[in-house]
Amino acid sequence: MRIAIVGAGLAGLTTAWEIRAGAPEAEIDVFEATDRIGGKLFTVPFASGPTDMGAEAYLAFREDATEFFTTLGLKDALRAPSGLPSALYSQGQLHALPSHTVMGIPASSAGLEGLIDADTAARIDSESDAPGIEWTSGEADVSLGALVRSRYGDQVVDRVVSALQGGVYSSLADDLGVRATVPVLAQEFDRMADAGQKVSLSTAVRAIVDRRAASSENATSGEQYRPQLFSTFAGGYAQLYEELAEQSKARIHIDAFVSGIVRKNSGFSLKGAGEGIYDRVVVTTPAPTTAMLLKDVAAAASAELKKVRLASSVVVGMKFAHDEGLPDHSGILVACDEPDVKVKALTFSSKKWPHIGQRGGALVRASFGRFGDEQITRAEEDELVDRALDDLQAITGFDGRAAGLDEIFVQRWFGGLPVYSPEHLVTVSRVMAELDKVDGVFATGSWAGGVGVPAVIAHARAVGRAVIA
Repeated sequence: MRIAIVGAGLAGLTTAWEIRAGAPEAEIDVFEATDRIGGKLFTVPFASGPTDMGAEAYLAFREDATEFFTTLGLKDALRAPSGLPSALYSQGQLHALPSHTVMGIPASSAGLEGLIDADTAARIDSESDAPGIEWTSGEADVSLGALVRSRYGDQVVDRVVSALQGGVYSSLADDLGVRATVPVLAQEFDRMADAGQKVSLSTAVRAIVDRRAASSENATSGEQYRPQLFSTFAGGYAQLYEELAEQSKARIHIDAFVSGIVRKNSGFSLKGAGEGIYDRVVVTTPAPTTAMLLKDVAAAASAELKKVRLASSVVVGMKFAHDEGLPDHSGILVACDEPDVKVKALTFSSKKWPHIGQRGGALVRASFGRFGDEQITRAEEDELVDRALDDLQAITGFDGRAAGLDEIFVQRWFGGLPVYSPEHLVTVSRVMAELDKVDGVFATGSWAGGVGVPAVIAHARAVGRAVIA
């Protein structure tokens, strides 16, 4: 069996690995248009040590991901964070990041002191007394931002919810769907509606938070413990994507641009790259590129994929000679209504990760860009670095220029993430339904199963199994 995979990012390499695991004799060719593998995972060789300029961690409570990394032989490479808390910058000052929330959505005003005004606090605390949310179980998605604004007002969305969502999806809460990005909340709404209960935001969030607290209770001591939220790799994500490439035993072709897929006899050929006929083709590129590639073999799926929008972002990595004056936080999220700040988040990698802190100095990542804000992502490199240094000092008081800037790396991610809009899940469902009608053609990627590393891996592995079924 000859199989072509278009794209050598996490999805493409995971698919190749899964195919090899299930069909050892398969011929697998992976075609990558750029000059490197890894896609949106990118480990840069700083002089001080490998540094991720894309995703830098994964959700450790996703046991399926950790088990997969163990299967790959990478368990000993996993590293835990320091446990330092994150903070939120709003109204010109730092605040503790609210706890006991669902993606920043609170059940009460407790913990939001200083972030919201008295009227907003009263509105949150009385929300359950208001008329219920019009919600029908299993129906179409709705805007997360619009929903929270309607129940709690603008301040919660602009100062908390969008700050958290921006770090995950590079989008404001208004551009995202409830079912698409906070499925646990949608499921609680469904449960309430099915039970004939009034659907209330605060009641739903409280139920979710209470269940989490109960599940984390130590059975022997009765004390609460906080499970590890994130993990990363000692040598950066390069350890993962290089291991996947090696173990897949696929022929990987870089600088190999595929411009289309055409049906030929009983198989498929690739325009612009590849030789001969392939029995199966898997496309793992971003949604617009996938739409272009599929137009001749899966026109209906291609048309649906064109609806998926993309968000761009920029990461500015900075290595300083010392960290004196840098706050003892793992990072800082920035409220989206801060008029004089462009950075959306700061990650203090040398404080967040002990193995990076051991290198000495300070490693800081400044992140910019949300959906609809292309200007900052296209700014000149010098402007981005200056902005990162200025915002770092304005938010924390840390003068990076005086601290000694040893290394800089600017990484732009144009169209780096799909926007999980209220329409996204329906679009993905339609795409997959259309692909099911086309024998031999498959697709996966962050647009298909989720933007996080565990979600991408899970969907890609499922597709890999389907390819050889």
